Amino acid sequence: MSKRVYETGSGNVFKDIGVPSAEEHLIKAHLVFKIDTIMKSRRLKQVEAADLLGIRQPDISKMLRGEFRQFSVERLLRFLVALNQDVEIIVKPHRGKNSAPSLHVS
Repeated sequence: MSKRVYETGSGNVFKDIGVPSAEEHLIKAHLVFKIDTIMKSRRLKQVEAADLLGIRQPDISKMLRGEFRQFSVERLLRFLVALNQDVEIIVKPHRGKNSAPSLHVS
């Protein structure tokens, strides 16, 4: 038996695989996940969601398949508002001594 070798990730898969602007990409992925979750909970079809968000159905499809580079973080936040969600942005001083300041979506 051989030992399995593995590497612990950073918590950002996009950074781990070398995607440019990895932190922004992770934030977008979290926002798209929220959009997808809302669509599923409301049983919205892509055509219906596209109408609500003011975009075309093929763009919804691409976004939900992970092709969301064309959408800014601001635009994704506006999509959440269009889906009747409150979006709250909180800025606070960083307190961690052993970690860098970061962005989070919850």
